[in-house]
Amino acid sequence: MRRREFIALFGGAAAAWPLTARAQQSATPVIGFLHGQRPDGFDYRVAYLRQGLNELGFVEGKNLAIEYRWANNRIEQLPALAADLVRRQVAVIVAPDGTASPLAAMAATSTIPIVFVMGADPVKLGLVASLNRPGGNITGVNTILSELAGKRLELLCELTPRATTIGYLVDPRSSVITDEQSVYTAARALGRQIIVVEARSETELEAAFAKLAQQGAAALLVNSGVMFTGNRDKIVALAARYRIPTIYAFRIFALDGGLISYGGVDMEAHRLAGVYVGQILKGAKAADLPVQQPTKFELVINLKTARALGLEVPPQLLALADEVIE
Repeated sequence: MRRREFIALFGGAAAAWPLTARAQQSATPVIGFLHGQRPDGFDYRVAYLRQGLNELGFVEGKNLAIEYRWANNRIEQLPALAADLVRRQVAVIVAPDGTASPLAAMAATSTIPIVFVMGADPVKLGLVASLNRPGGNITGVNTILSELAGKRLELLCELTPRATTIGYLVDPRSSVITDEQSVYTAARALGRQIIVVEARSETELEAAFAKLAQQGAAALLVNSGVMFTGNRDKIVALAARYRIPTIYAFRIFALDGGLISYGGVDMEAHRLAGVYVGQILKGAKAADLPVQQPTKFELVINLKTARALGLEVPPQLLALADEVIE
Protein backbone atom coordinates (compact mmCIF):
# COMPACT_ATOMS: atom_id res chain seq x y z
CA MET A 1 0.00 0.00 0.00
CA ARG A 2 1.32 3.45 -0.94
CA ARG A 3 2.07 5.87 1.86
CA ARG A 4 -0.55 8.38 0.61
CA GLU A 5 -3.25 5.68 0.46
CA PHE A 6 -2.32 4.45 3.95
CA ILE A 7 -2.58 7.98 5.36
CA ALA A 8 -5.93 8.50 3.66
CA LEU A 9 -7.24 5.15 4.96
CA PHE A 10 -5.98 5.81 8.51
CA GLY A 11 -7.42 9.31 8.44
CA GLY A 12 -10.81 8.01 7.35
CA ALA A 13 -10.82 5.35 10.06
CA ALA A 14 -9.82 7.90 12.69
CA ALA A 15 -12.60 10.22 11.60
CA ALA A 16 -15.13 7.39 11.72
CA TRP A 17 -14.04 6.14 15.18
CA PRO A 18 -15.79 8.83 17.24
CA LEU A 19 -19.01 8.16 15.33
CA THR A 20 -18.70 4.44 16.08
CA ALA A 21 -17.96 5.12 19.74
CA ARG A 22 -20.94 7.45 19.99
CA ALA A 23 -23.17 4.87 18.35
CA GLN A 24 -22.06 2.20 20.84
CA GLN A 25 -22.57 4.62 23.72
CA SER A 26 -26.06 5.60 22.58
CA ALA A 27 -26.94 1.90 22.25
CA THR A 28 -26.66 1.51 26.03
CA PRO A 29 -30.23 1.07 27.30
CA VAL A 30 -31.50 3.55 29.89
CA ILE A 31 -34.23 2.60 32.33
CA GLY A 32 -36.09 4.85 34.74
CA PHE A 33 -36.55 4.17 38.46
CA LEU A 34 -39.52 5.93 40.07
CA HIS A 35 -40.00 5.90 43.84
CA GLY A 36 -42.03 7.98 46.28
CA GLN A 37 -39.57 7.89 49.18
CA ARG A 38 -35.94 8.78 49.96
CA PRO A 39 -33.04 6.60 48.77
CA ASP A 40 -31.89 5.82 52.31
CA GLY A 41 -33.70 2.81 53.67
CA PHE A 42 -34.25 1.17 50.29
CA ASP A 43 -30.69 0.36 49.21
CA TYR A 44 -31.25 -3.36 49.87
CA ARG A 45 -34.21 -3.42 47.48
CA VAL A 46 -32.27 -1.61 44.76
CA ALA A 47 -29.46 -4.14 45.21
CA TYR A 48 -31.84 -7.03 44.55
CA LEU A 49 -33.30 -5.23 41.53
CA ARG A 50 -29.76 -4.96 40.16
CA GLN A 51 -29.22 -8.66 40.87
CA GLY A 52 -32.20 -9.55 38.71
CA LEU A 53 -30.87 -7.32 35.93
CA ASN A 54 -27.43 -8.92 36.24
CA GLU A 55 -28.95 -12.37 35.74
CA LEU A 56 -30.09 -11.19 32.30
CA GLY A 57 -26.65 -9.76 31.52
CA PHE A 58 -27.34 -6.08 32.34
CA VAL A 59 -24.88 -4.36 34.67
CA GLU A 60 -25.44 -0.78 35.75
CA GLY A 61 -22.54 1.44 34.69
CA LYS A 62 -21.31 -1.15 32.17
CA ASN A 63 -24.04 -1.86 29.62
CA LEU A 64 -27.01 -0.26 31.39
CA ALA A 65 -27.84 3.20 32.75
CA ILE A 66 -30.50 3.89 35.40
CA GLU A 67 -32.16 7.29 35.85
CA TYR A 68 -33.28 7.47 39.49
CA ARG A 69 -36.20 9.67 40.52
CA TRP A 70 -36.94 9.80 44.26
CA ALA A 71 -39.88 11.89 45.51
CA ASN A 72 -38.46 12.03 49.07
CA ASN A 73 -41.87 11.29 50.63
CA ARG A 74 -43.52 14.05 48.61
CA ILE A 75 -45.79 11.73 46.68
CA GLU A 76 -47.47 14.65 44.94
CA GLN A 77 -44.24 15.07 42.94
CA LEU A 78 -44.47 11.60 41.36
CA PRO A 79 -46.51 12.69 38.28
CA ALA A 80 -43.88 15.30 37.37
CA LEU A 81 -41.04 12.83 37.97
CA ALA A 82 -42.78 10.22 35.81
CA ALA A 83 -43.34 12.78 33.05
CA ASP A 84 -39.63 13.64 33.17
CA LEU A 85 -38.68 9.99 32.62
CA VAL A 86 -41.09 9.82 29.68
CA ARG A 87 -39.51 12.94 28.14
CA ARG A 88 -36.12 11.27 28.45
CA GLN A 89 -37.52 8.31 26.49
CA VAL A 90 -36.28 5.65 28.89
CA ALA A 91 -36.69 2.07 27.70
CA VAL A 92 -38.53 0.85 30.82
CA ILE A 93 -39.88 2.48 33.99
CA VAL A 94 -39.44 0.51 37.23
CA ALA A 95 -42.06 1.51 39.83
CA PRO A 96 -41.38 -0.51 42.98
CA ASP A 97 -43.02 1.41 45.84
CA GLY A 98 -46.56 0.14 46.16
CA THR A 99 -49.32 1.87 44.21
CA ALA A 100 -48.19 5.50 44.08
CA SER A 101 -45.41 5.24 41.51
CA PRO A 102 -47.12 2.66 39.22
CA LEU A 103 -50.24 4.85 39.03
CA ALA A 104 -48.14 7.93 38.29
CA ALA A 105 -46.19 6.07 35.60
CA MET A 106 -49.37 4.69 34.03
CA ALA A 107 -50.83 8.20 33.84
CA ALA A 108 -47.65 9.45 32.15
CA THR A 109 -47.31 6.86 29.39
CA SER A 110 -49.24 4.12 27.62
CA THR A 111 -46.31 3.01 25.49
CA ILE A 112 -43.17 2.77 27.65
CA PRO A 113 -43.15 -0.58 29.52
CA ILE A 114 -43.69 -0.30 33.28
CA VAL A 115 -42.64 -2.92 35.85
CA PHE A 116 -44.15 -2.58 39.34
CA VAL A 117 -43.70 -4.16 42.77
CA MET A 118 -46.87 -3.71 44.83
CA GLY A 119 -48.92 -5.30 47.59
CA ALA A 120 -52.37 -4.30 46.32
CA ASP A 121 -54.35 -6.09 43.61
CA PRO A 122 -53.24 -4.61 40.25
CA VAL A 123 -56.40 -5.91 38.54
CA LYS A 124 -58.70 -4.05 40.95
CA LEU A 125 -56.63 -0.90 40.47
CA GLY A 126 -56.97 -1.16 36.68
CA LEU A 127 -53.24 -1.49 36.08
CA VAL A 128 -53.57 -4.82 34.25
CA ALA A 129 -56.41 -6.72 32.58
CA SER A 130 -55.55 -9.95 34.38
CA LEU A 131 -52.62 -11.48 36.24
CA ASN A 132 -51.89 -14.06 33.54
CA ARG A 133 -52.32 -11.68 30.58
CA PRO A 134 -51.67 -8.08 31.67
CA GLY A 135 -52.53 -6.88 28.17
CA GLY A 136 -51.07 -3.37 28.19
CA ASN A 137 -47.67 -1.82 28.85
CA ILE A 138 -47.60 -2.76 32.55
CA THR A 139 -46.60 -5.90 34.46
CA GLY A 140 -44.61 -6.75 37.55
CA VAL A 141 -44.74 -8.45 40.94
CA ASN A 142 -47.78 -8.50 43.23
CA THR A 143 -46.69 -9.29 46.80
CA ILE A 144 -50.34 -9.65 47.98
CA LEU A 145 -49.50 -7.87 51.25
CA SER A 146 -53.03 -6.52 51.63
CA GLU A 147 -54.51 -10.01 51.79
CA LEU A 148 -52.03 -10.99 54.53
CA ALA A 149 -52.94 -8.21 56.97
CA GLY A 150 -55.56 -10.34 58.71
CA LYS A 151 -53.09 -13.19 59.09
CA ARG A 152 -50.55 -10.82 60.65
CA LEU A 153 -53.18 -9.78 63.18
CA GLU A 154 -53.84 -13.43 64.04
CA LEU A 155 -50.13 -14.03 64.64
CA LEU A 156 -49.85 -10.91 66.79
CA CYS A 157 -52.80 -12.03 68.93
CA GLU A 158 -51.24 -15.47 69.32
CA LEU A 159 -48.09 -13.80 70.60
CA THR A 160 -50.01 -11.38 72.86
CA PRO A 161 -53.18 -13.27 73.91
CA ARG A 162 -54.12 -10.73 76.60
CA ALA A 163 -54.03 -7.74 74.23
CA THR A 164 -57.68 -6.87 73.65
CA THR A 165 -56.98 -3.48 72.03
CA ILE A 166 -54.72 -3.52 68.98
CA GLY A 167 -53.26 -0.45 67.29
CA TYR A 168 -53.10 -0.23 63.50
CA LEU A 169 -50.58 2.23 62.03
CA VAL A 170 -51.43 3.45 58.51
CA ASP A 171 -50.30 6.07 56.02
CA PRO A 172 -53.61 7.57 54.76
CA ARG A 173 -51.98 8.47 51.44
CA SER A 174 -51.88 4.75 50.76
CA SER A 175 -55.64 4.41 51.21
CA VAL A 176 -55.94 2.55 47.90
CA ILE A 177 -54.02 -0.34 49.40
CA THR A 178 -55.47 -0.17 52.88
CA ASP A 179 -55.80 -3.56 54.54
CA GLU A 180 -58.61 -2.39 56.83
CA GLN A 181 -61.24 -4.82 55.59
CA SER A 182 -58.93 -7.78 56.19
CA VAL A 183 -57.88 -6.38 59.58
CA TYR A 184 -61.41 -5.66 60.82
CA THR A 185 -62.69 -9.05 59.68
CA ALA A 186 -59.91 -10.79 61.61
CA ALA A 187 -60.41 -8.52 64.63
CA ARG A 188 -64.11 -9.39 64.86
CA ALA A 189 -63.35 -13.10 64.66
CA LEU A 190 -60.69 -12.75 67.38
CA GLY A 191 -62.77 -10.48 69.61
CA ARG A 192 -60.27 -7.61 69.44
CA GLN A 193 -60.77 -3.86 69.20
CA ILE A 194 -58.80 -1.95 66.54
CA ILE A 195 -57.47 1.59 67.01
CA VAL A 196 -56.34 3.22 63.76
CA VAL A 197 -53.58 5.84 63.99
CA GLU A 198 -52.17 7.73 61.00
CA ALA A 199 -48.73 8.97 60.04
CA ARG A 200 -47.74 10.56 56.74
CA SER A 201 -44.07 11.20 57.50
CA GLU A 202 -41.28 10.53 59.94
CA THR A 203 -42.20 13.64 61.93
CA GLU A 204 -45.69 12.27 62.63
CA LEU A 205 -44.55 8.91 63.98
CA GLU A 206 -43.82 10.15 67.51
CA ALA A 207 -47.33 11.57 67.87
CA ALA A 208 -48.83 8.37 66.46
CA PHE A 209 -47.15 6.23 69.13
CA ALA A 210 -48.12 8.69 71.86
CA LYS A 211 -51.73 8.40 70.72
CA LEU A 212 -51.50 4.60 70.80
CA ALA A 213 -50.24 4.71 74.38
CA GLN A 214 -52.93 7.22 75.38
CA GLN A 215 -55.70 5.04 73.95
CA GLY A 216 -54.38 1.88 75.61
CA ALA A 217 -53.19 -0.15 72.64
CA ALA A 218 -51.50 -3.28 73.98
CA ALA A 219 -50.02 -4.39 70.64
CA LEU A 220 -49.50 -2.89 67.18
CA LEU A 221 -49.92 -3.89 63.55
CA VAL A 222 -47.91 -1.74 61.10
CA ASN A 223 -49.37 -1.34 57.62
CA SER A 224 -47.17 -2.25 54.66
CA GLY A 225 -47.01 1.40 53.50
CA VAL A 226 -43.70 2.26 51.86
CA MET A 227 -43.06 5.28 54.09
CA PHE A 228 -42.91 2.97 57.10
CA THR A 229 -40.24 0.80 55.49
CA GLY A 230 -38.10 3.86 54.83
CA ASN A 231 -38.41 4.86 58.51
CA ARG A 232 -38.19 1.38 60.03
CA ASP A 233 -35.33 2.29 62.40
CA LYS A 234 -37.44 4.99 64.04
CA ILE A 235 -40.55 2.79 64.19
CA VAL A 236 -38.64 -0.09 65.78
CA ALA A 237 -37.09 2.33 68.29
CA LEU A 238 -40.48 3.82 69.18
CA ALA A 239 -42.02 0.37 69.61
CA ALA A 240 -39.19 -0.49 72.04
CA ARG A 241 -39.51 2.80 73.93
CA TYR A 242 -43.28 2.46 74.35
CA ARG A 243 -42.86 -1.30 75.00
CA ILE A 244 -45.56 -2.22 72.51
CA PRO A 245 -45.31 -5.63 70.77
CA THR A 246 -45.42 -4.94 67.04
CA ILE A 247 -45.77 -7.02 63.88
CA TYR A 248 -44.52 -5.91 60.46
CA ALA A 249 -44.91 -6.98 56.83
CA PHE A 250 -41.21 -7.31 55.99
CA ARG A 251 -38.38 -9.45 57.36
CA ILE A 252 -35.97 -6.51 57.45
CA PHE A 253 -37.95 -4.99 60.36
CA ALA A 254 -37.24 -8.07 62.49
CA LEU A 255 -33.59 -8.03 61.42
CA ASP A 256 -33.42 -4.40 62.55
CA GLY A 257 -34.83 -5.22 65.99
CA GLY A 258 -38.56 -5.49 65.38
CA LEU A 259 -40.46 -8.20 67.25
CA ILE A 260 -42.07 -10.23 64.47
CA SER A 261 -42.73 -10.05 60.71
CA TYR A 262 -44.82 -12.02 58.26
CA GLY A 263 -45.06 -11.60 54.51
CA GLY A 264 -43.70 -12.56 51.13
CA VAL A 265 -39.96 -12.64 50.49
CA ASP A 266 -39.34 -8.94 49.88
CA MET A 267 -35.92 -9.30 48.28
CA GLU A 268 -37.16 -11.97 45.87
CA ALA A 269 -39.92 -9.65 44.65
CA HIS A 270 -37.40 -6.98 43.63
CA ARG A 271 -35.07 -9.52 42.05
CA LEU A 272 -37.97 -10.78 39.92
CA ALA A 273 -38.75 -7.19 38.91
CA GLY A 274 -35.16 -6.85 37.73
CA VAL A 275 -35.47 -10.06 35.73
CA TYR A 276 -38.63 -8.74 34.04
CA VAL A 277 -36.91 -5.47 33.13
CA GLY A 278 -34.05 -7.48 31.62
CA GLN A 279 -36.46 -9.61 29.61
CA ILE A 280 -38.20 -6.51 28.27
CA LEU A 281 -34.85 -4.99 27.28
CA LYS A 282 -34.20 -8.20 25.36
CA GLY A 283 -37.46 -7.84 23.44
CA ALA A 284 -40.23 -9.31 25.60
CA LYS A 285 -43.56 -7.46 25.75
CA ALA A 286 -44.98 -6.39 29.10
CA ALA A 287 -48.42 -7.50 27.89
CA ASP A 288 -47.16 -11.09 27.62
CA LEU A 289 -45.37 -11.31 30.98
CA PRO A 290 -47.71 -12.63 33.71
CA VAL A 291 -47.83 -10.71 36.97
CA GLN A 292 -45.70 -12.68 39.42
CA GLN A 293 -46.92 -13.55 42.92
CA PRO A 294 -44.97 -15.00 45.86
CA THR A 295 -44.92 -18.74 46.33
CA LYS A 296 -43.38 -18.52 49.80
CA PHE A 297 -44.18 -16.49 52.90
CA GLU A 298 -41.78 -16.07 55.78
CA LEU A 299 -42.39 -15.69 59.50
CA VAL A 300 -39.49 -14.13 61.40
CA ILE A 301 -39.36 -13.79 65.20
CA ASN A 302 -36.80 -11.76 67.12
CA LEU A 303 -36.40 -13.55 70.48
CA LYS A 304 -34.05 -10.88 71.80
CA THR A 305 -36.77 -8.26 71.35
CA ALA A 306 -39.39 -10.60 72.83
CA ARG A 307 -37.29 -11.02 75.97
CA ALA A 308 -36.78 -7.25 76.24
CA LEU A 309 -40.58 -6.86 76.17
CA GLY A 310 -41.06 -9.62 78.72
CA LEU A 311 -42.87 -11.85 76.22
CA GLU A 312 -42.74 -15.61 76.10
CA VAL A 313 -43.13 -16.80 72.53
CA PRO A 314 -45.48 -19.82 72.35
CA PRO A 315 -43.69 -23.03 71.23
CA GLN A 316 -46.18 -23.55 68.42
CA LEU A 317 -45.32 -20.12 67.01
CA LEU A 318 -41.61 -20.81 67.23
CA ALA A 319 -42.18 -24.07 65.37
CA LEU A 320 -43.84 -22.17 62.53
CA ALA A 321 -41.07 -19.58 62.22
CA ASP A 322 -38.84 -19.62 59.16
CA GLU A 323 -36.20 -17.67 61.05
CA VAL A 324 -35.62 -17.04 64.76
CA ILE A 325 -33.24 -14.25 65.74
CA GLU A 326 -31.58 -14.98 69.09
